[in-house]
Amino acid sequence: MSTADHQHQPRRRGGPDDPSEDRSNPGPRVAAHHRGGTGVARIGYPIEVRTLEVLARTWINPRMVRLTLGGPELDGFHSHQADDHVKLVFPDPDGTLRPPVPAPGQMLSWPRPHPLSRVYTVRRHDPAARQLDLDFVVHEGGHASGWAVSVPLGERITVAGPPGAKSFPHTYDHYVFAVDATGLPAVARWLEESPVTTSARVVVETDEECEHDYPLADRPGVEVIRLTRAGGPSRLADTVRELPARPGRTFLFAAGESGDIKPLRAWSRGRCEALFTGYWKRGVAGLED
Repeated sequence: MSTADHQHQPRRRGGPDDPSEDRSNPGPRVAAHHRGGTGVARIGYPIEVRTLEVLARTWINPRMVRLTLGGPELDGFHSHQADDHVKLVFPDPDGTLRPPVPAPGQMLSWPRPHPLSRVYTVRRHDPAARQLDLDFVVHEGGHASGWAVSVPLGERITVAGPPGAKSFPHTYDHYVFAVDATGLPAVARWLEESPVTTSARVVVETDEECEHDYPLADRPGVEVIRLTRAGGPSRLADTVRELPARPGRTFLFAAGESGDIKPLRAWSRGRCEALFTGYWKRGVAGLED
């Protein structure tokens, strides 16, 4: 999951929000940064809106369900970074569909009032099969998670984006991932797509033990540390800060509840390069990070 808005404001030249940037074929640019870049590169994709069909529902564990979406409108879809995200745009309570439309300057024009929407990480994209997998953490009161559990197969849903990649290279000596259940899809995809020689420690904190039953690639250089809150305070940041340092350059990827990962922002300065994404915030619906 992720929570970045697709209606961007102008940024520095060369960023994904630069109207002059060529977004038509971002894959080679992301791949080149993976091979030899440094830091985080913002690489824009063509921002498009699609209507896809719900093809399948698979329970990953008692708190995580996967929907497979697909259809011919997936042709031309771009996703090249493990934490790429799309925005699901839901119909109004009366069934009215009010999707955004592409606008000049590589933006989307949204109707007002803004339709209900939520952002989810692209767990898998299969261009040949025209399929897209999204994983949903199931929780009470969540509109999107309730929809994911009950939507009939064959139903159609509006999908906007992805807007672009926040790409970080595969060339660091070591990686640390600090995530909760919402960050697991991004970590799982990253482990599948990164070099087999990668050294990484993955610290995962979930609310319940059953949420740790999420498949991650078994890699010889990857250590997974599993924490369970069980109603207590978060130990995610403290556990990461207590990890023994490893030689060489380290990259930190922190994603999940914004308050739980916030202490790592100051800790990482001067210590390692990092990418932070607050996927959600307690008490806030539809957080836009």
